[in-house]
Amino acid sequence: MDSVSEPPVKRGRSRAGGDVASGMERLPREIALDILSRLPVTSIVYFGLVSKSWRELARDPLLPELQLVRSARSEPFLVFHCDLPVQNHLYFVELSAHQGGTIGVSMKKLCPPPWADMAEFEVVGSFNGILCLADSLFNESVCLYNPFTKDCHLLPRTKPYPNQEVAFGFGVDPKTGRFKVVRVVYYTKAATGTSRARRTAYQLSEVQVLTVGGGGGGGGGGGEWRSLGKAPYQITRRPSEAVLHGRLHWVARPRRSLPIRPLVSFYLSEERFDEVPIPDSGPLNWCNYQVTVLGGSLAAIANCYHGKIEIWAMKVYGERDSWGKKFSIGSHVPRALRRKSPSLPPRIFRRANAKVRALCFLEGTGEVLLEYKSRALVAYDPKKDMFRDIHIKGTPTWFQSFTHLGTLGRTTDLPLRD
Repeated sequence: MDSVSEPPVKRGRSRAGGDVASGMERLPREIALDILSRLPVTSIVYFGLVSKSWRELARDPLLPELQLVRSARSEPFLVFHCDLPVQNHLYFVELSAHQGGTIGVSMKKLCPPPWADMAEFEVVGSFNGILCLADSLFNESVCLYNPFTKDCHLLPRTKPYPNQEVAFGFGVDPKTGRFKVVRVVYYTKAATGTSRARRTAYQLSEVQVLTVGGGGGGGGGGGEWRSLGKAPYQITRRPSEAVLHGRLHWVARPRRSLPIRPLVSFYLSEERFDEVPIPDSGPLNWCNYQVTVLGGSLAAIANCYHGKIEIWAMKVYGERDSWGKKFSIGSHVPRALRRKSPSLPPRIFRRANAKVRALCFLEGTGEVLLEYKSRALVAYDPKKDMFRDIHIKGTPTWFQSFTHLGTLGRTTDLPLRD
């Protein structure tokens, strides 16, 4: 399997032993940076390995901002987090808009973060080229990581609680441009019996927020966890999969009086929870569902009966009447699900129960890219009502996939745009 870890390169040398001058060095700095900013992030990383002068150009402090703007208009990468045998492998492929919406056939391995206390991790989220990773064993360590430049920033540890369960969120404050990490912790006063007993006995909770890079976030200094008090909702133990308009989104557990699962948002600028209105009728009122962002709109994927799924989208954010059914997708069993697989560890079983996740639209075809039970990728064509199984050599047996913008973004001081 291919890897992005520093391929062998031949460095040109002059007779005096210095780097050979090339056309890039002769160009004005502004033009050279404009050219570099148009390249994929993988090409820029390789570019910096050719010679000392090219490495200095690739590390120009103005390049990340220029390249971020260009990357936002291009096709993202598809990143895979491998679950077996351990949760510490990352892979990626390119979503190519130049091949009629097909996915690049070459899967490449990404280097994991170098921290010893992140032996196993889960992906909390991806924003503007930065991954937020959390220790999946104890939920105490969190780091920000650019998998292409290997820039890594380990965040301060948090206080552990008895029998804690944590729901994470990661995004950028639209007012300050700083990263924020959110931990919603549910715990008990002391150790209890079975895990099911703990889930029904959670009486205590705490919402914690950390602003990365300093300068922003509710009056607190950057780099320290701040407590916002008790959580107003029972959020399922799953990272926020939808970040839109500076808000994180989760599906909460039903209230005792109503069987409906409320859709909850957390506004990063004001650091407050709000409830997002859902349709008055439809599967979001009686089915399990997940939320994502499709085509720039908040969308909900409802897993209905007999393998059928429905995708609903909110055209105008915050308006209940703007919800509408976008796709109704029939039952489909991908070829990968027909093969016998190893038994599921509990950490994967919880997520595999989500059944189907919608990842993105494929440019060029208009197909919807779907992930089935953490084991298979399928492209669905809503115009023809047809399924196309995606086969990528080297795909892990169990995985979590998500779109990721390949950038040169730094994990600490670079203000980012939402």
